[in-house]
Amino acid sequence: MISPKGSNLSKRLLLLLNNFEETLAGRLKKLNPKDRDGVLSLSWMKLAMVSLCETHNDIKTLITELELPVCDWDEKWIDAYLDISVNLLDICNAFSSEISRLNQGHLLLQCVLHNLDSSSSKQFIKARSSLDAWRQHISSKNPRVENCSTILNKLGESLDLPKVKNSAKGKVLMRAMYGVKVGTVFICSVFTSAFSGSARKLFDLNVDDKYMWAQAFTGLQTNINSEITNLYSSGRFTALKELEAVDTSVKKLYPMIQDGVDPIEVEAFQNSVSDLARRAEGLSQGLDLLTKEVDGFFHVVLSGRDALLCNLRESGTVSDPKLGCKVVEIVQS
Repeated sequence: MISPKGSNLSKRLLLLLNNFEETLAGRLKKLNPKDRDGVLSLSWMKLAMVSLCETHNDIKTLITELELPVCDWDEKWIDAYLDISVNLLDICNAFSSEISRLNQGHLLLQCVLHNLDSSSSKQFIKARSSLDAWRQHISSKNPRVENCSTILNKLGESLDLPKVKNSAKGKVLMRAMYGVKVGTVFICSVFTSAFSGSARKLFDLNVDDKYMWAQAFTGLQTNINSEITNLYSSGRFTALKELEAVDTSVKKLYPMIQDGVDPIEVEAFQNSVSDLARRAEGLSQGLDLLTKEVDGFFHVVLSGRDALLCNLRESGTVSDPKLGCKVVEIVQS
């Protein structure tokens, strides 16, 4: 077992901490794609969101195992937890809005495919119009996603959590929360980069080797960031694998319906339509699955925040009535 430098932790606390950090390291290793095709697919993003949910649930479990009631928490720990959670809820809402926006584009592609069922020139004109609308829709920016960078910058600048002096359990909790925060900021930065179409949204976080999960995290961050940067450098407008596949099909199909289908190219045209239909359906299904995981992460964060506030109110720790209203405000928004 690895004992944090300068700490006087009991064997039991060391075991809890090392188990937590070993589990986190294992999850980070699983997220490291075995090949370049895994970056940046919707299936990887779904796996990343599942990993975040599990890790945040692990913090709840750790708090219970530490037998550290909220009434014994330092005010700085509470502030740190509440600040992180409210920012993550905002980020989840932004991601959900972007996934919904991308899914709206699927309706335009369905109109394209419907109109291409006919060989009528009028239907081709309608199909071109829908493709133009899809291109414009996909290339537009979502201000809520753009704002995620501001939120993540704030979290990134305050990665170091409050120092703990007189509580061994508090030291374990803060060290574990640091790992959760680092992993969360990184994954959310990858999502923000994918949704915004910019490698500049990525973070390059430095983690001390003293953490058992440091090597796994550094390897993951290096591989993901370098591959996404390469994708954007090659001229791609998106790093999302499934969205890029649809865009490729659209670019191939557009000239055919713009100039009219030559009788000799009928088979190629039909193949292009089939490719677009298949890829559009794959994108839509992937987005639906990702939506469920983002919603799940939102509720994991919200339930943890809600439980903390309820415990604070019950213990009489909360003197500011505004704290008790934050959960209601979040749910309503």
